[in-house]
Amino acid sequence: MKFTSPHFTRIAGLFLLIIATAASAQNIVVKTTKGYIKGIQENQSIIFRGVPYAQPPVAELRFKAPQPHFAWKDTLLCEKFGNTAVQGGDGGKVRGNEDCLSLNIYTPAIQPKTKMPVVVWVHGGSLTVGSGIGMNGHAFADRDSVIAVTINYRLGIFGFMYLGDVDKSLRTSGNNGLLDLMMALKWIKENINSFGGDPSRVTVMGESAGAKLTSTLLLTPQSKGLFSQLVLESGGVQCVRDSVTAKAIRQRVMNELHVSKASELLTLPAEQLMIAQAKVCKGAQGTNYFGPVDDGDIISGDPYQCIAKKTNKNIKLLIGTNKVESRLFMNMDKRLYTPDSTSLYDWFGNNYKYSLAAYQSEAKRIDPDSAAATVLTEYMYKMHSYRLADALAKAGNQLWIYRFDYNKDGKGATHADELPYVWYLPDAKHNDGFNTELAVQMHTAWVNFIKGDKPGKINYADWPPYQGVVRSIMVFDKISGPTTLKDVFNDPNHPSGSLVLN
Repeated sequence: MKFTSPHFTRIAGLFLLIIATAASAQNIVVKTTKGYIKGIQENQSIIFRGVPYAQPPVAELRFKAPQPHFAWKDTLLCEKFGNTAVQGGDGGKVRGNEDCLSLNIYTPAIQPKTKMPVVVWVHGGSLTVGSGIGMNGHAFADRDSVIAVTINYRLGIFGFMYLGDVDKSLRTSGNNGLLDLMMALKWIKENINSFGGDPSRVTVMGESAGAKLTSTLLLTPQSKGLFSQLVLESGGVQCVRDSVTAKAIRQRVMNELHVSKASELLTLPAEQLMIAQAKVCKGAQGTNYFGPVDDGDIISGDPYQCIAKKTNKNIKLLIGTNKVESRLFMNMDKRLYTPDSTSLYDWFGNNYKYSLAAYQSEAKRIDPDSAAATVLTEYMYKMHSYRLADALAKAGNQLWIYRFDYNKDGKGATHADELPYVWYLPDAKHNDGFNTELAVQMHTAWVNFIKGDKPGKINYADWPPYQGVVRSIMVFDKISGPTTLKDVFNDPNHPSGSLVLN
C-alpha cells in the first residue's frame, strides 16, 4: 500500500506514516484513479470518509444510471462522512441530499505483507432510509486485517422508481440503487489495491434491505467480476418487483402529489417527493414498496430461474435469518398481532391471501400472537432466504446457512438483533444482556468467511455447508451449534416477490 505524507505526495516509494501516539493523529494521502484523497488515522485504522465514487446524480443525471466521477486536481479532503441519501418526510424532517454517492474506507494502519480481503457493507432500511455510517468499519479494520468499505446509494423514489416508460433515457430508473452499488464495486476494484486491498477478494455484505439489494447482484450480468462472496443477513431476492407493481407504487406517489403524468415527477423538489413517498409507505408497512425492478434490461425474468441458469458457481455465500424476524415489525404495526386481509394487503399487496390463510390455520393450533409471529417470520424472510439457498445449492454454489436465536429474555432474536454481534467492537457500549462470548464466535466466523476460508468451528463443532438435500445450518444462541433441518417451510403458490400489485 502506497500511503504518503501530504508533503511528499509526488515522491514514489514512501511508506505508510504511523503515528507515535493515539493523541497525535496523522493525515494520510493516497492516489486514486481520479486524484489524491486525504484521510486520517483513527484508533488502529486509517479512515477515508465521503470518497465520491460517481458523479452527483443531480440535474441532467437525476433518475439516471450513475456515471463515473470526473478527476480532480487538488487533494480531496476525505475526513468527514458524505451526504446521506435524501430520505424522510410525513411529519419527520426530510434529510440528506441527492448528491450522496460516496463511500468510506477503513484500512488497518499496520498492514500485513500480503493484500487484504475487503468487506463492503450495504446498509438496510427498507430501501428508503439509512446510510453507510450506520455501521462502524473499525470492527473489521482495527483487529482483523480486513478492509471495510461502507457505501451510500440512492433510496426510494430516487433509487427505485420505475420511469422507463416515460423516457428511454430513464430505462434504468427502477434499478438505479442497484447500479449505484455496482458503480461503488467498480471503484473498489480499480482502487482498493492502493489501500492494501485485494480486488479479487471482495465480499459484499448486507442486512435486511441491504441483503435484498446485495442479492440482486446475482441477477445481472453487469455485476460479473465485481465480487467473490456475498453475506446476506435477513434478505434475498424477494425485493424484486415486476414492472406493473412498480408502476402501481409510482401511481400512489402521483396521487399524493396530485399529478396526472409521470413526467411531472421528474422536476419536483426532493422534499415534495419524500413527503409523498412517506405518505405512501405509511411507516413499517412500506418495507416492500421500493426495490429493484424486473425491467427486462438490468434484471430480467424470475430470479430463481435466473440463478439456476446464470449464477457463477465460484461465488460463495453466507446466508441467514433470525428466529422471530417479525417481532420488530409487529411492534411497529400492532395490527400484525391479529393480522387480517386489510393489514396484510398493506404489507404484501395481492399476496396477502397466502399469509392470511397460513395465519388462520396456525391460529387454530397455537395462540394468535405466536401464530402471527411464526407465520409472518416465514413470509417476510425465512421462506425467501431458504428458497434462495436451495436455488444456489442446486446451482452448485458453496454456501453456509445460520439462524440467530439469541435473546436475553429467551424469546428469540428479532430482525437486526444479530448486527452488534457481527460488528463486534470490544470497547463499544452494549445493551444489557449482550453476550460477549457469542459475539466473539460470530464475528470470528464472519471474518474467516470474508478472508475466503470456511466459517470454522463453533464450540468445537464444524459449521457444515448447506447442500439443499441435507439442510445443515449453524444456530447461534446461548449455546451455539450445528443442526440439520428436517424440513423448510415453503408456500409453493407464493410468487417470488414479497409484493405484487395490479
